[in-house]
Amino acid sequence: MRTKARIWVALAVLAASAPLLSACYTTQGAGEDLSAAGKEISGTSQKHTDYKP
Repeated sequence: MRTKARIWVALAVLAASAPLLSACYTTQGAGEDLSAAGKEISGTSQKHTDYKP
């Protein structure tokens, strides 16, 4: 009985991850957008800080 439960859980995980795998390029684009936004925020915060090393 436990083996059947494990198989169903494995199938559910695979079915849930299938859309994520098919949207690889979309996910990559979103990651690049977030990275660019983070760099912009970091640059702006460094520009407006009084700390001078």
